[in-house]
Amino acid sequence: MINLVGSEIEQALASMRSDHDPTISVDQKSILTELKTKLAVIGPIRQSEGSQKELITSLSKHVKVLEQTLNPDISKAYRNVDFDTRIINQIIISHFCRESKFDIVDCLMNEAGEPEAISLRLQFQEVHQILEAMKSRNLEPAFTWVSMNRARLEESGSNLELKLHKLRFVEIVQNRTRADALIYAKTFLSPLASRHMNEIQKLMASILWAGKLDRSPYSDLVDPTRWEKLSEELFQQFCNFMGQSSQNPLCVVVAAGVEGLPTLLKLAHVMAAQPHEWLAMKQLPVPMELGKEFQFHSIFVCPVSRDQGSEENPPMLLPCGHVLCKQSINQLSKSNTRTFKCPYCPVYTLVAQCKQLHF
Repeated sequence: MINLVGSEIEQALASMRSDHDPTISVDQKSILTELKTKLAVIGPIRQSEGSQKELITSLSKHVKVLEQTLNPDISKAYRNVDFDTRIINQIIISHFCRESKFDIVDCLMNEAGEPEAISLRLQFQEVHQILEAMKSRNLEPAFTWVSMNRARLEESGSNLELKLHKLRFVEIVQNRTRADALIYAKTFLSPLASRHMNEIQKLMASILWAGKLDRSPYSDLVDPTRWEKLSEELFQQFCNFMGQSSQNPLCVVVAAGVEGLPTLLKLAHVMAAQPHEWLAMKQLPVPMELGKEFQFHSIFVCPVSRDQGSEENPPMLLPCGHVLCKQSINQLSKSNTRTFKCPYCPVYTLVAQCKQLHF
């Protein structure tokens, strides 16, 4: 449309310029009138107005959708809860320990009166010193920690010690002589041969490609992310021995809250007419669907009673494949000798045919 309008204007200008030719008589007023008529037929203004109207209508709908999605008043999902101040302080201190912000940790310990957190601080300070050394390609602190915890690492099935030796061995193969690599293998890898023969054989074969491992069948040995991955594994093992989660609890809680916030806001809106019931609610009446990254241990919630499985009320597998809690099965059967129908499919069964599940 724009090209057509431009073409008509160019033609009109060409006709008006011919006015300078004395042999041609031109009525400029009639040219402009004719141009106006042609532009009116093309109708650029009307077409633009029509498209703008559609755009404005669409944008007005987006505003409503955004208001529903990005609700600025998240306080509607909040309820007054009696928090344990000490637990909150410990969570915050743990967060800054994991972030190696030890100056902030010291300040919080003093102001919050949590001197017993010094043990946690020292442990995290130790692991961060090891990780900082690994960033500089210094494995000595990591080897020291592994040697002190070798029995626990073997008990847990970890091959962290082998992976550390693997990193150092590959560095020797890449940057030094084959003789140096053989000496290192004889000294440090031989004692591990009984448990990790396949890995050690692969390392010995890589010596043939010394200095060019990146172009060999063993190029995975020089993967640029191997140091970072091993640092993460060491941190995870360190946290396991401390009885701590390798993930930052405060970050996990905030992320889970963000994911569950839309459901909570919707529930709060529905319960707005019953504020006392909302405030007194002990369990959510709707399922809170969170991602697998927030599943840390297996639990079962009965889809009928909404009760969490326990030793007294364990989950039971029906022959049809559905799972209910034992108390729900007893209520459905009303008698251990009477058949009952699964609430989720047309199959009938007996209590004796249900099997207890163990998570």
